[in-house]
Amino acid sequence: MSFFPKSNESIKNWGVLLALTALLLVVCVFVGYIVYKSVLVLLLISLLLLLVIIALSVTLILFFKQQADGKEDTSYLYDEIEYLKQGISRAENNSKNKTVYLSNMSHEIRIPLSTVLGMLNMLKQSDLDDDQRAQVEIADYSSEHLLQLVNMVLDNSKGIDDKIRIENETMDLKSDLSKLLKIFEYQAWDKGLEFESKFLIDEKHNFLLLGDIKRIQQVLINLINNAIKFTINGKITITIDHTVTDDDNQIVTFYIKDTGVGMSAYEVKHIFVPPEDRDSVAMRHYRGSGVGLSITNNLVDLMGGKLKVESKENEGSTFYFSLQLQKTLNIKKDKKETDSLLNQFDYKFSVLVAEDNKMNQKVIKFLLEQHGVECTFVTNGLDAVNLYKVLDFDMIFMDIYMPEMDGYEATERIKSSSKYKAHNVPIIAVSASAFEKDIERAKASGVDYFLSKPIEKDKLKDLLSKYTPKIKTS
Repeated sequence: MSFFPKSNESIKNWGVLLALTALLLVVCVFVGYIVYKSVLVLLLISLLLLLVIIALSVTLILFFKQQADGKEDTSYLYDEIEYLKQGISRAENNSKNKTVYLSNMSHEIRIPLSTVLGMLNMLKQSDLDDDQRAQVEIADYSSEHLLQLVNMVLDNSKGIDDKIRIENETMDLKSDLSKLLKIFEYQAWDKGLEFESKFLIDEKHNFLLLGDIKRIQQVLINLINNAIKFTINGKITITIDHTVTDDDNQIVTFYIKDTGVGMSAYEVKHIFVPPEDRDSVAMRHYRGSGVGLSITNNLVDLMGGKLKVESKENEGSTFYFSLQLQKTLNIKKDKKETDSLLNQFDYKFSVLVAEDNKMNQKVIKFLLEQHGVECTFVTNGLDAVNLYKVLDFDMIFMDIYMPEMDGYEATERIKSSSKYKAHNVPIIAVSASAFEKDIERAKASGVDYFLSKPIEKDKLKDLLSKYTPKIKTS
C-alpha cells in the first residue's frame, strides 16, 4: 500500500489540513506577539513552522507524483501485444502441421488399404463356397468402411471452409447406400444390437438423383457411428424416405434412430455448437468431442438441409434431415393419377400445418395434396393459435417441437378456446421420435392422434378416413 493518496478527494483533504495549519500559525504568531515572545510561544511557533514545512513538502511530492502518474510507462503493453501475436502465429502453425500430418497419415493408410480391397475383389471372383463368400463380403465391407472413416477424419480435420465443395453427380440412393448400411449392420450385431434399415420408395417416383453421395455418406457415418456407440442395448433404425416428389426435385429424408443413452434438454439445445464455444462442464456427457456432429451439421447446411434432433435421457435419440435433390433420367413407369380420398366433397378440405422446417413442410404438403387437401403452413405454435382464431380449418397437424411455442401448449390453447368448443377440429401431433413420454404428454394436452415421422402413406390415408366423416357430419 502506498503512503501517498492517489485520489482527488485525498488531495483535497491535505489542502484543508494545510489551510488549518496556516491559520493556526497566524493565530500563534499573533498570540506570541501579545505575550512578548515568551519561550513557550516561541517553541510552539517553531513546531508549527516545522508542520508547515512538512505539509508543503507533502504537497509538492503529491503534485509531482500526480504528474508522473499521467505519464505512466506503457511500454510493457507493446511487449504483451507482441507476445500475443507470437502465440497466434504458433497456434496457426500447429493447426497447419496437424492438417499436414493427418493428410500424410491418411495417404499412408490408403495405400495398404487399397491393396487389401484389390485382393479381396480378386478373391471374390475366385471359386468360393457360400461360407467363404460371406466371410470375404464382410471383410470387403469392413475395409471399405475403414476407407470411408479415414476420409471422414481428414475432412473433419479441415472443418467446413472454402476447400469443401458440394458436388452433383448421378446417384441411386438405395444402391449406393445399401453397402454402407450393411457395414453398420455387422457392427451393430457385433455389439449385440438389433439393426434395421429401410428405404421408403414410391415406384412411380423412383428416379436417379443428382447429389453429393460422398457427403451424404459422411453425414450418415458420423450419425450412425454415434448411434451405435451410445446404445448399450436395443435397436438402431435407419429410414431413408424418398417418396416425396416436388416438380423436378425429390425430397429425401434421412432418419437415424437409436434406443441409447439419449441427451438432456441442455445437450439437445447445444448439440451442434462447436467444441471451442461449448461449456465443457455442462456438456461432460456430450457425444465425444463434438467435432463430428458440428461438421455434420455444417455439411447438411451446405447441401441445403437442416439437421435436427429429438432426444430423451435414457430413452434414445433421433437425428433427421431432409435434402431436396434434383431428378435425373431413370426408368419411369407410367404415372397414374392418385385417387383423392376427399374428392367426394365439393370444396377444398382445409388443413392447418404447424411445422418449422421448410423441407418437412414440402413433404407434408406433397402427402396431403395427393388426397385433395389444401394446406396452410405456420412455423410455430403461437402463429398456429393466432391463425386458428381467424380462419376455419377441417384438421390441424401440429409438430411437437417448435420455436416460440411448442405443439403441446399450442394444442392446449386451441382446445381451451370458445371456437374449438363450438366446433371440434381434430388435432394430429407429429414427431420424429414417438417416445412414450411424448405420446403421454401429447394425449394430456388433448391431441386426437399421434403420428410419427416419416409419415407413412397408408397411415395418413387411414387417419384422414377416420376423421373426415366426423367433420362432415358435425
